[in-house]
Amino acid sequence: MTSFPIPVLGFAAYSGTGKTTLLEALLPKLTAKGLRIGVFKHAHHDFDIDQPGKDSHRLRKAGATQMLIASRNRHALMTETPEKEANFFKLLEQFDLDNLDFILVEGCKNLSFPKMELHREVIGKPWLHPHDDNIFAVASDSDIIESELQHVDINDLDAICALIENFIQGTSATKPATTTSCDSLSPAFLSVEQGLDKILSTLTPPKSTEQQSLFNARLKVIGQDIISPINVPAYCNSAMDGYALRGQDILDGLSSFEVVTEILAGNGYSAEIATGQAAKIMTGAPMPQGADTVIMREQSQQNGQSVSFSVNTKEFKVGQNVRQAGEDLAQNSVVFNQGTRITSPELGMLASLGINRVHNYPQLKVAVFSTGDEVQAPGETLNDHCIYDSNRFTVMAQLERLGCEVVDLGIIDDNKAALESTLLEASTQADAIISSGGVSVGDADFIKTVLNKIGQINFWRINMRPGRPLAFGHINETPFFGLPGNPVAVMVSFLAFVEPALRLMQGEKNWQPNKLKAETESKVFSRLGRTEFTRGIYHLDEFGQLKVRTTGKQGSGILRSMSEANCLIEIPPHVEMAKEGEMVTILPLEGRL
Repeated sequence: MTSFPIPVLGFAAYSGTGKTTLLEALLPKLTAKGLRIGVFKHAHHDFDIDQPGKDSHRLRKAGATQMLIASRNRHALMTETPEKEANFFKLLEQFDLDNLDFILVEGCKNLSFPKMELHREVIGKPWLHPHDDNIFAVASDSDIIESELQHVDINDLDAICALIENFIQGTSATKPATTTSCDSLSPAFLSVEQGLDKILSTLTPPKSTEQQSLFNARLKVIGQDIISPINVPAYCNSAMDGYALRGQDILDGLSSFEVVTEILAGNGYSAEIATGQAAKIMTGAPMPQGADTVIMREQSQQNGQSVSFSVNTKEFKVGQNVRQAGEDLAQNSVVFNQGTRITSPELGMLASLGINRVHNYPQLKVAVFSTGDEVQAPGETLNDHCIYDSNRFTVMAQLERLGCEVVDLGIIDDNKAALESTLLEASTQADAIISSGGVSVGDADFIKTVLNKIGQINFWRINMRPGRPLAFGHINETPFFGLPGNPVAVMVSFLAFVEPALRLMQGEKNWQPNKLKAETESKVFSRLGRTEFTRGIYHLDEFGQLKVRTTGKQGSGILRSMSEANCLIEIPPHVEMAKEGEMVTILPLEGRL
């Protein structure tokens, strides 16, 4: 928020602390000092700001996506966001910043911007500031606070006003002369969504394509729309075993038909079916000329060359049980759009159309390595105080599942020269580089020093668990992903950040991870202010309800828990704990690991 044009200050507190009441008392004191204040309030529930029955409310409920209402004294814009909650930092830009001195925010305590914590002992909730570096001061009714932060009595309005004034003056004094977008966040803490958005904003889909044989195109992404060269079905055919005839004959009351031929799949009948005639026909066989309807075998009684039917004319329809040419797919129509990944169903569909070569985007080449003197390759005798390298193998397996070509660089020792030469070489050979270990903010690993020297790398702390440390940037224009060292954190970080990025680099369009809602069978613990990805096991109960439970202990080094899990339970930052019986979001792992 250091780049935002005016100061932004939040009041961070649990529900019941009295944020609104305090703001209501503070605003007159602040405006009396000549300050022009904007207030941003975040609500966790649905709300209306116009009255039911009024014109604006009726029009909005009728379907207006945006509703602007104005009068002589005020105007308001109401925007519907049913698919995705509006971005906090984009919403701030909607304020008339030229006519404000600062913005006060009530809520949004889990986002990264300066805040004052409000705390009342009677609420019985834990302190927020130990887990949020963005809190610069505390107002509470407690005499004991183990922190060096500025601390005032929550009931002393003048003291709180003084803190706010000092914050505004200090922020204004340090404001840079030029400003950039408010999306240029502090690198200290990013939400999962913010981290992914920052990564994807630096990447571009591929532009060149190559033509490959059908099977070699498996797992690659289609580079241009595929047009069907034929109709599917290619010809008008029977949808079941039965008798092909003129449907009008049934409506005209004919009761007996002459069977003039039998048509098997792969064969045809050159003559035309005349009135009073029928052709015995098998499923998939081409309809003979003149016939437009099939009566299934179960409704027929054939005697020699004559057949009769037990048909209820009220339910009978001319054209029944016939699949028309091009009914599934018309010739010259789009089969698959550009950006579609080719998997087994797509291969089968393309083969059924007679297509044997496909234009697709080139296969991504990804270099992978692990770091650390304490890391050893499986198969070696394990030295004292060392561990076997598991991260490289899980990452390589995930890459192969995405159809990437893997360049295995092995384990790189904590040696600056070796690390630098390896990274520079990888940046010329691969389309992306992935490492594990040595990216924690504040640690002294060699990889940080080397990356800062040869690349443009950001080291972030993500508000998530597991997988808080993350590094991302470029080495010679090649994207670099620095994942944590803990095995589970590596896998979760790959799913959250690397997989979406690689899919974009492969040219895949509109990909989103599959998310479902499930009912918890026990408590799912989390911590306010961060996204929690808990390993879980989901199943359908006897009533068809999706249920989920955790795998047990959730340490970032417990790799067995990922093997046992079939999903991740996603607990958002504003939820402290999911109780038994509550609905939670789960991300199935099948097909992603």
